[in-house]
Amino acid sequence: MLVGVPKEVKNHEYRVGLTPTSVRELVHHGHQVMVETGAGGGIGAADAEYEAAGARIVPDQDAVFADAEMVVKVKEPQPFECEKLRKGQLLFTYLHLAPDPGQTELLVKSGATAIAYETVTDERGGLPLLAPMSEVAGRMSAQAGAHCLEKAQGGRGVLMGGVPGVPPAKVLVIGGGVSGMNAARMAVGMGADVTILERRTARLAQLDDLFQGRVRTLYSTVDAIEKGVQEADLTIGAVLVPGAAAPKLVTRDMLKTMPDGAVVVDIAIDQGGCLETSRPTTHADPTYVEEGVVHYCVANMPGAVARTSTFALNNATLPFTLALADKGYRQAMAEDRNLRQGLNVHEGTVTYKAVAETLGYDFQTAEEALGISY
Repeated sequence: MLVGVPKEVKNHEYRVGLTPTSVRELVHHGHQVMVETGAGGGIGAADAEYEAAGARIVPDQDAVFADAEMVVKVKEPQPFECEKLRKGQLLFTYLHLAPDPGQTELLVKSGATAIAYETVTDERGGLPLLAPMSEVAGRMSAQAGAHCLEKAQGGRGVLMGGVPGVPPAKVLVIGGGVSGMNAARMAVGMGADVTILERRTARLAQLDDLFQGRVRTLYSTVDAIEKGVQEADLTIGAVLVPGAAAPKLVTRDMLKTMPDGAVVVDIAIDQGGCLETSRPTTHADPTYVEEGVVHYCVANMPGAVARTSTFALNNATLPFTLALADKGYRQAMAEDRNLRQGLNVHEGTVTYKAVAETLGYDFQTAEEALGISY
């Protein structure tokens, strides 16, 4: 198979779909790889490294999209990239379609087959291709929140760990999944006073055992969220409904009760955000203020630590990339129901139920779309 890797074009997105190591694996399996010149610059991987791994360097993304049978990216394709996709072509990347009707419409129109990293599952029902970036985003959220709390950034002027005689910052983490747990871990490491809200009682027990009393764990209710944000210096939204738009758990009315200069970091912004007042921002302009509260809602947080993020992501995606290339997408998905869960759009049809329901498309199962019968 001819696999193509374009350079990412989203604002301050420095990650890349394949590392030179991953390219070498694909070539070792008998495949061809084409990489847009400069695609790996953000992780310190020069064109020469890709060539040494067996890739062919091409001058622009037009060459990648025109010839590649499978396009491997990191972030969702931008509108002008969607227009370059064609029927019979495979796209393997993060998509986050539920809150993005424009991208969904263009992917449906393209006729291409689009597999989303964030909805591929594992045998335990986890999301193995989302988890590495959730870990990164969770850890970054505490760092970003600590920075935004500084007075010069519009925050309250509160130090996360406080100092002797002065209390630390109060941090509320809404959601105890992978990103929430990592956010709490970093906040605890900074010396903050941390509370995690979570609805799964089994997960609450796991978190309580993990942190050994260093955080408070509370069952998540409207009342708990309302009281929590009133007291928090920093609120981190880490809620996930796989493949669907995030629920709006923090309302504008709740925001009005927060102290001026308090900070919210919405990790769920890729799925539309879990605050009523959230809207996507960029690394170039990461914050805005609503109701006196500083909002940090960067939609590609891990892109800021591109080298760490890219290698972590490739560790998770490479086995699936190889399966798709070795077997072709139909056979690979027929044999692996977890990979099949990643199919979001196929030849003009929406094949992920949460996306279809959210955006009003007719839904067809991946099995029906691919003609798989058991």
